[in-house]
Amino acid sequence: MSAAAHPQLVCIGEPMLEFNQQSSDADGRRLYLEGFGGDTSNAAVAAARAGVRVAYSTGLGRDVAGDRFIDLWTSEGIDVSGVHRSDTHPTAVYFVSHSKLGHEFLYYRAGSAASAYGPADVPEKLIAQAKILFASGVSQAISDSAADAVFRAIDIARSHKVMVAYDTNYRPRLWPSARAAAIMHAALARCDIALPSLEDAETLTGLREPAEIVDFYLRMGPKTVVLKLGSKGALLGTASGQVQVPAHPCKPVDSTGAGDTFCGSLLARLILGDALEAAAHYAAVAAALKTEGYGAVAPMPHAERVLAVLAA
Repeated sequence: MSAAAHPQLVCIGEPMLEFNQQSSDADGRRLYLEGFGGDTSNAAVAAARAGVRVAYSTGLGRDVAGDRFIDLWTSEGIDVSGVHRSDTHPTAVYFVSHSKLGHEFLYYRAGSAASAYGPADVPEKLIAQAKILFASGVSQAISDSAADAVFRAIDIARSHKVMVAYDTNYRPRLWPSARAAAIMHAALARCDIALPSLEDAETLTGLREPAEIVDFYLRMGPKTVVLKLGSKGALLGTASGQVQVPAHPCKPVDSTGAGDTFCGSLLARLILGDALEAAAHYAAVAAALKTEGYGAVAPMPHAERVLAVLAA
């Protein structure tokens, strides 16, 4: 691989094959559409569609679900040289159901190949040549070895002056809040870009005011904090102050993967040279457009569509 072709963004974490409810048949049986999920994998696809070179590193089973991910990433131009295939651990899957209360998730991830991923599996050369490393709370929550692998990846990135971005993406089913806060905040203290959601931050910090949460994470070490506020957009924080970016108007049908789309799009636009506020506006449009279709990945927009909306 030539220097010009080095991945600009390396994502690390847990991919999950998705089955998203579409309807029910005459007998009341739910019908599902196959798709793709996993927060950092979603972000990787969003970044690739935004126009940057991406690599993904994880563990996959040597199974049909794992093959589907290799096909997906390859079709999106994502480097899979950092993906490890396992003969003994399966690829994780999950189901999404929809009701008047919103979407509900059913996960089958225990003992997955991604959870068997460890520090020795981290692709040092890929990370060393990148501009940004991206991980999340889920990347660390799935196992102790995966948590250690993320810390190893962060150490590699910092030693090579590669920026580190981190999305909290707290999942209470995976670990208790006290342990999650300890692990995630240890990682965030060594990051450049913090990407918490308001809901996560309220649990992890005990704070309620967005401005206070942004200040909390800035004091922890990151130079940039992007607090995701859902339908209210995002609050950006740096040493220069705070700026709120509104959400883009949309007609949502499925919010699965919207936050991941925001993160991947934001990081891509920063890599491409956008200032933080411009990158956040792009990411807000991309996330909004994603919610107008079902599934985490299929509705993610490509750069041409997002830029056309921004120019309108």
